[in-house]
Amino acid sequence: MQRPRLAAILIAASGLVPLCAWGQPVAIEAGIPPYAVTSGVSGNLSSIGSDTLNDTMTLWAEGFHTRYPNVKVQIEGKGSSTAPPALIDGTAQLGPMSREMKPTEIDAFEKKFGYKPTAYRVAVDALAVWVNKDNPLTQATLPQIDAIFSKTRRCGMPAAIDDWSQIGLGGVFKGRRISLYGRNSASGTYGYFKEHALCNGDYRDEVKEQPGSASVVQGVTEDTFAIGYSGMGYRTSGVKSLELAKAEGQPYVAADAAGVYSGRYPLARFLFVYVNQKPGQAPDPLVREFLRFVLSHDGQEVVVKAGFLPITQAIDGEERKKLGS
Repeated sequence: MQRPRLAAILIAASGLVPLCAWGQPVAIEAGIPPYAVTSGVSGNLSSIGSDTLNDTMTLWAEGFHTRYPNVKVQIEGKGSSTAPPALIDGTAQLGPMSREMKPTEIDAFEKKFGYKPTAYRVAVDALAVWVNKDNPLTQATLPQIDAIFSKTRRCGMPAAIDDWSQIGLGGVFKGRRISLYGRNSASGTYGYFKEHALCNGDYRDEVKEQPGSASVVQGVTEDTFAIGYSGMGYRTSGVKSLELAKAEGQPYVAADAAGVYSGRYPLARFLFVYVNQKPGQAPDPLVREFLRFVLSHDGQEVVVKAGFLPITQAIDGEERKKLGS
């Protein structure tokens, strides 16, 4: 699964400082090389996939176009599940995803091309659970989150949590039903939350499914009694993220850089860009150059600007090896 692997790979980077939305500025590791402009780069790129990465892809595209005015990049971010069919059909060369491809998606790609798609880890994220800024709640366990959002409660809670009184809130929150905001089923964030926070259970019918992460945060901002989830990059002053514990009696961990890089925050994840790349070969030259920009110091500065966390130097080196000579 992604979570343990993320913890194992990033634990050495736990000394990095949290970024603005996460607390304070973050340092991009010095060993990640700056981008060097090359000659003869032109053409068209299409990206179809993750809404979570939509703003980041747009910023990468703008930075790439500034360096190469003869390159046009088209971005569509309707959800991670739109990336695999776009890569299979050839309607996109870049498939950003906020989750790993499912086995069925990989199988469909392999059936068409005879080899698996290649995933590039491009950023690090915490999937945050948001409440309104005026909500006094600061912590929750994953079983509680499951009992709030799911109708199956596979994480172990004996009963559903329907109103704020059931998790200890009084005052204006006493007896008030919890309003639920989430993503739609095309979203990788929807799938990741279902797997890791709901123990692969089923969402409640009352969840207000939103087409984008910004809509989730907006909903929680405007509804005092709401709770929702999205990637950390969509944080605004109208919401706050809960500290999460894997279970009752285990430590609560904030959705900050220290918690994410150490692997202690239970909903930490990589963000990916998938491409069609034959084994043992470099990707298409234009795709390769775009990814070389993404994996550069300049590209990781974009990650920070978009509100996510940069990958470490070690991970950056591993991803660069996939680009070939």
